Amino acid sequence: MQINLHGKIALITGASGQLGRVMARTLADCGAAVAVHYNRNKEKAEQIAAEINDGGGRALAVQADITDFDSVMAMRDIIAKKLGDPDIVVNNAVIQYHWKTILEQDLKDFQSQFDSCVMQSVHTAKVFLPAMIKKGGGRFIGINTECSAKCEESSGAYASAKRGMDGLYKVLAKEVGKHNITVNQVAPGWTVSDRDRENGTADAPGYSARVPLGRRGTDQEIANAVLFFASDLATFITGHCLPVSGGAVM
Repeated sequence: MQINLHGKIALITGASGQLGRVMARTLADCGAAVAVHYNRNKEKAEQIAAEINDGGGRALAVQADITDFDSVMAMRDIIAKKLGDPDIVVNNAVIQYHWKTILEQDLKDFQSQFDSCVMQSVHTAKVFLPAMIKKGGGRFIGINTECSAKCEESSGAYASAKRGMDGLYKVLAKEVGKHNITVNQVAPGWTVSDRDRENGTADAPGYSARVPLGRRGTDQEIANAVLFFASDLATFITGHCLPVSGGAVM
């Protein structure tokens, strides 16, 4: 069995980032044309798009501030003109910040997490789902986190925003299911990425000891779960949040 996304168009937000770049390559490897979104890292996004195009695929690097509705609208117009309207949207981008306890965390960090988790998804839903409805189907996928289930110390801004995101996706799944659009989430554990490989930080015995499978997951394993939800193998799954955490969250 092979997953075939030929003829499909996918948007990956935050595709220049550690996990997003692997998602972009994975969906492209299965035949999808990919809009490689970035906010600031233009060089990396263009590199990923070039890799896909040089390999015989179709890709476009496109910039937007996913917390700004007008910016997302402008991105849609560029993607529609150069690739077409996306059949698959993966909301992966998130604003990075330094974790502190709730009492110590700056208020702006709570707002930034809400904006990049909840409002990003509201923006992309409003901007991209109408075209999916016209097409008669599509895939809307969000990247959540094991942290929203664990609610560990110092994760308050992140965990609360991702929990809000989870509620939004469940409501949206009920609202657009009649249009043959599935709405799902992938919730990674602490994942090994290019940064870890380059810095030699992939091994984390303390964390791995608390994972039933005894290790950290990889960026490719997260991308594989996204690919599953994007494919025809998941046509009757919606409103689901899938932990990809080696059993750390069940």
